[in-house]
Amino acid sequence: MVNTSIKTTKSEEIFAAAQKLMPGGVSSPVRAFKSVGGQPIVFDRVKGAYVWDVDGNQYIDYVGTWGPAICGHAHPDVIAALKEALEKGTSFGAPCALENVLAEMVIAAVPSIEMVRFVNSGTEACMAVLRLMRAFTKREKVIKFEGCYHGHADMFLVKAGSGVATLGLPDSPGVPKSATSSTLTAPYNDLEAVKELFEANPGEIAGVILEPVVGNAGFITPDAGFLEGLRELTQEHEALLVFDEVMTGFRIAYGGAQEKFGVTPDLTTLGKIIGGGLPVGAYGGRSDIMSMVAPSGPMYQAGTLSGNPLAMTAGIETLKLLQKPGTYEYLDKITKQLANGLLEIAKETNHAACGGQISAMFGMFFAPGSVHNYEDAKRADTKKFGLFHRGMLERGIYLAPSQFEAGFTSFAHTEEDIQKTLAAARDVMSNL
Repeated sequence: MVNTSIKTTKSEEIFAAAQKLMPGGVSSPVRAFKSVGGQPIVFDRVKGAYVWDVDGNQYIDYVGTWGPAICGHAHPDVIAALKEALEKGTSFGAPCALENVLAEMVIAAVPSIEMVRFVNSGTEACMAVLRLMRAFTKREKVIKFEGCYHGHADMFLVKAGSGVATLGLPDSPGVPKSATSSTLTAPYNDLEAVKELFEANPGEIAGVILEPVVGNAGFITPDAGFLEGLRELTQEHEALLVFDEVMTGFRIAYGGAQEKFGVTPDLTTLGKIIGGGLPVGAYGGRSDIMSMVAPSGPMYQAGTLSGNPLAMTAGIETLKLLQKPGTYEYLDKITKQLANGLLEIAKETNHAACGGQISAMFGMFFAPGSVHNYEDAKRADTKKFGLFHRGMLERGIYLAPSQFEAGFTSFAHTEEDIQKTLAAARDVMSNL
């Protein structure tokens, strides 16, 4: 491979110090680059489609702070609104009018949501929605899918994909068996397995939760009829269907995967984009179910910073930008160019690869055939991906540091960015 090593002196110094201060030197595991090898870079600033590290290197970014930066980093409209909001204070711990504004925007956009509750992270949203599923149905068992990640709460760390898959952990020490004994798992895209679980646990399953498009086992799309089949099965067994749209919400369509595929769940979790880059989460759904949530009903959930004015402001401005005509058409166009281009280059350079995109979300596995579930994803060549990742990094392209993570584009990415990325990919794959 052509020697294109980047200068990382400051990154190395900062990361070495961090490892003495924080577990693994990071605040979230995948950032440590353990699955791709090499030295992680330490960010200094971000703008538009680009990031700069502490050594002054510039990269085209396809992580987008793991999804929220669909408008590009530090969009001037969002920053201006945040500066104005900041003058009024960072947190109220009391009702504010901005909550109403963002709630109305979310309810208008997402087919399943009639009422919404704001929280502070996707993990928190999924924890709360699980409690709500159980409270509403008066049943304890839930079905999740292998490789789907719903945050790091105990009851979801069962075949959880994402960072757990990246680090090769079976589940997590410290999670008691009692916390996961009511969590049933099935392979993604396998309706028969779900039917069998319902038959084996009659009247005991509160509902099914899934990423409608998987982003935490790599990018995996639902087979034709899969989401529709889950909708029918849950209705047949009087259970709830929950879409975890923390990643797909407002990304693969303004109304999320449920708008894209025409399948309406009972409940939905959101995060990332609705906070415009600030910590946020939300869950919502049918008003009869949401009325169970305190103080309207007996199911308790609370949060000091929930609905804080800064997150609400950034979310409102981000959704306003996404409403502009042509936004999603442009996102689909450039992401298609990127995803198709990567697969074509892999074929030209004799590397088995598969993948694709939906709107502004994409992925590629170094694996033959196609990937329909987590087991398929685990057959991908992670060593080759690690080499590819490093080669792209050294050519100024920042990809998610794991084979088991989806990639993200923004409308700040230009066609020139895409062409530069593909040129780098051709160089790297030709030398792998």
